[in-house]
Amino acid sequence: MKKSAIIYGSFLAVLLILLRVLEYRFFIRDLSQEIYIAVIALFFTMFGLWLGHKLISRKKEVIYKTKPLEIDQDAIKKIGISKRELEVLQHMSRGLSNQEIADTLYVSLNTIKTHISNLYSKLNVDRRTQAVQKAQELNLLL
Repeated sequence: MKKSAIIYGSFLAVLLILLRVLEYRFFIRDLSQEIYIAVIALFFTMFGLWLGHKLISRKKEVIYKTKPLEIDQDAIKKIGISKRELEVLQHMSRGLSNQEIADTLYVSLNTIKTHISNLYSKLNVDRRTQAVQKAQELNLLL
């Protein structure tokens, strides 16, 4: 009795598996085009997301100019800038006005204007921003 129950049970299990396989094959045949389209759409969606992520998240290279560790004394001597003119130039690079520089250095406004005029002629520039930029290029400022 046990033997026949095991045989019938095995036979029914094989029959059930066979029916599921046949049902699956019919299901695949009927919907094969839709399944292939879905797989291709999923592939291109994933590819598009990956590509979009790579294009958007590009790292920007930021190049920082490093400030010199010390002032180029040879350039100062070559140009002929005095110590006081160098102080005025440093205050100019910090964005101070003529009056603020005069107050900081305890000199008159006309003295500051004279120093700035001398700096313009020695650096061969016409404006404050040009003077500061040229001084940075020549390593005259920290």
